[in-house]
Amino acid sequence: MKLKNLGYFILAIFTCLFLVFGNLSIVNSQSSLPELKTHPLPIFLASLNPIDKEDYFSEIKTSPVGYLIWTHFPLKVYLEKPTETDVSIASNRRFLHWLEIMRKGVTEWAQYLPITEVETEDLADIFIKRNAPPLKPKFNSETGLFDFPPATTAETKYTFYLSKDQPQLLLHKMTITVSPNLADDSTLSAILHELGHAFGIWGHSQNPNDALYFSQVRDTPPISERDINTLKKIYQQPTKLGWPISN
Repeated sequence: MKLKNLGYFILAIFTCLFLVFGNLSIVNSQSSLPELKTHPLPIFLASLNPIDKEDYFSEIKTSPVGYLIWTHFPLKVYLEKPTETDVSIASNRRFLHWLEIMRKGVTEWAQYLPITEVETEDLADIFIKRNAPPLKPKFNSETGLFDFPPATTAETKYTFYLSKDQPQLLLHKMTITVSPNLADDSTLSAILHELGHAFGIWGHSQNPNDALYFSQVRDTPPISERDINTLKKIYQQPTKLGWPISN
């Protein structure tokens, strides 16, 4: 049973936009959402003691269920693969090269979080798709027309659902969409950035040396100490995710 809530992070060509749609409602009349509670800090994050203590936690947004924290590891990532309709050798070569860059981004983040690649989408916590994110026009009440934002290169969205176990847990999934029409450096920058959102950094840095910097820069910024410090602080915050619902 899915909950009717959807959040988006959109990485535009020159800027990253934050949009949230919908409201989280009680699952049904017989159950209610968990209270906000803090999970134990995962061992792999607790063991990280960087010299640089700076972070940008103040820029992080909460979702309707609190901070977007994962409570089961390793995180399972599924990468979209070429289909039988991709018959062109050149097309398949481009797709496989895109996959190679996606895996490079996952590998870089795997230094800090346990991640494993799975072979089917239904097993995944995070689904990475190869596509150009759609433009989402916004109605302008003053002009009576729709305003179209700049073309986007990547986006991350989340959905909430209930586990099949008993007791049922409130959980979430992430879907990342990355355009196939980017230069290699921009593609790597996009996936590093969007994976940061998917892992829980639902906000942006104001420092161009961070992977979660709000705007694209000439050189791909690596995952920084500030990125990791922010992620670590997020996992010390309360959330409804990973806790059982009440009947």
